[in-house]
Amino acid sequence: MLVLGHIALFSASLVLAGLAGFFLLRGLYPDRLLAEAEAVKAAGELGGAEHPVRRAVLDRFTGWSARFLRQKRQESLKKRFLMMGAPHLRPVDFITYQQLSAVFFLAFGLLLLWFFGYPLWASAAFMAVGLGLPHVWLNDQIKRRHKAVGRELPYALDLLTLSVEAGLDFASAVGTVVQRGMKGALHEELSIMLNEIRMGKTREEALRNLGNRVGLTALTQFVSNLIQADRMGTSLGKVLRIQATQMRIDRTHRAEKLAGEAPVKLLFPLILCIFPTVFLILFGPIAYRLLTGGE
Repeated sequence: MLVLGHIALFSASLVLAGLAGFFLLRGLYPDRLLAEAEAVKAAGELGGAEHPVRRAVLDRFTGWSARFLRQKRQESLKKRFLMMGAPHLRPVDFITYQQLSAVFFLAFGLLLLWFFGYPLWASAAFMAVGLGLPHVWLNDQIKRRHKAVGRELPYALDLLTLSVEAGLDFASAVGTVVQRGMKGALHEELSIMLNEIRMGKTREEALRNLGNRVGLTALTQFVSNLIQADRMGTSLGKVLRIQATQMRIDRTHRAEKLAGEAPVKLLFPLILCIFPTVFLILFGPIAYRLLTGGE
């Protein structure tokens, strides 16, 4: 009965915390919130990517978060948002989500530790987890985008090489890749680069911006080689052909490396899952007979 009472008290605490948060938001943000949300949506600040009510609620907290956001930190977050492929995100919003996540995990940790009778100071570990989770999510999104760009790059480079060798200039060849290439992260970045070239930027500036936005090592090396060839006056078709060949070799080496790592990665599931089951099946009856005296 005591355990059931603790469970009921814990559940009631969670419900009361949720209701308190709801009425607090309702008191702080009355009906005027919907009007502000509609104004934000009409102004085009969301770009259709975020709910207007959530945007208006978030703007209430960003003023406090902006006090802790330095210029260097802001530039670092903007660069990571570009690498993630979401330049519309604001650093102050990310810091606000991070703070809200820390508060939520701190409250959850306090309730959990109080329920099981542990010292409440250990809830600092929950708050640290809440602070770190947004960064983990951001790094995961960047890795996913880099992986997608790495998969699309060899095909796009082959198509770009064929287009240049067929007699097209660089901008027209990039346009062919954008028009006929696979849709994905690299396709979006090449479209941005093509628009920059059409708007008057030089080829070097557009290529350098492409490398800075993505931040992938293979793409950065490719961009650097193209810029160097452009400065030296080397034939663009030869440089692209060499780059395409080298990228195929690198992709083959990477596949061989992953194939070589597969047996090592399979070793831990084999030891933890398969071997105990085999030993249980083989030696279980023998152990049972020894323990029961052969009955």
